[in-house]
Amino acid sequence: MKHCQELLSQQRAKLTSELYTLQGAYPGHDWFASTVFLIMAGDMERALRLLLHLSTLLTSAFLWPARLHGSVHLPMEIAQSSIHPVYSCTTHYVEMLLKTEVPLVFSAFRMSGFTPSQMCVQWLGQCFWNYLDWPEICHYVSTCVVMGPDYQVYMCVAVLKHLHQDILQHTQTQDLQVFLKEEPIQGFRVSNYLEYMEGLERSYRTMVLTDMKNISQRISKQC
Repeated sequence: MKHCQELLSQQRAKLTSELYTLQGAYPGHDWFASTVFLIMAGDMERALRLLLHLSTLLTSAFLWPARLHGSVHLPMEIAQSSIHPVYSCTTHYVEMLLKTEVPLVFSAFRMSGFTPSQMCVQWLGQCFWNYLDWPEICHYVSTCVVMGPDYQVYMCVAVLKHLHQDILQHTQTQDLQVFLKEEPIQGFRVSNYLEYMEGLERSYRTMVLTDMKNISQRISKQC
């Protein structure tokens, strides 16, 4: 973690913002770095090399929240706002797709006074730790790296579709937020939803991936 912090601090912009979250290092645990460390079986050198390679990919902007925290690779106005692309892009499209593809779930969130974005930010920020089984966390990371960063959006939609019945039930019992925040996602397998996600890709990739590239357009130029 110390090596990661040193690496990321070199890419941090000099900001004049008074926001507390921009004062110093990334505010919170770096779940993605921890995930890569475990994927590499605790080999620090291999994990650091993989993180360095991943940092050159557009996908890292979305999988690795600490990567773009106050980063020089973001337009200054976005870096100053402390609004991460996961918030401004990924969760925006999750809600857009959910409204079309799984409308009952979208309506259930509205009735609960709770947004899908709020839950997705927590899932993605923690790299699904405490929510998915370890093999599925590995599949999430590898799917986004191999298939493209837009699969982060499709993954969230697939998870919410998987939880369809539970979401409707807990909307009725008025404890949806507690259920989603405190309970693991039971029975979800990336392999079972890969075909579904590929269908979402065919329908929405042009729009979603284009926006992701626009938000992070400076990464490929400066890495």
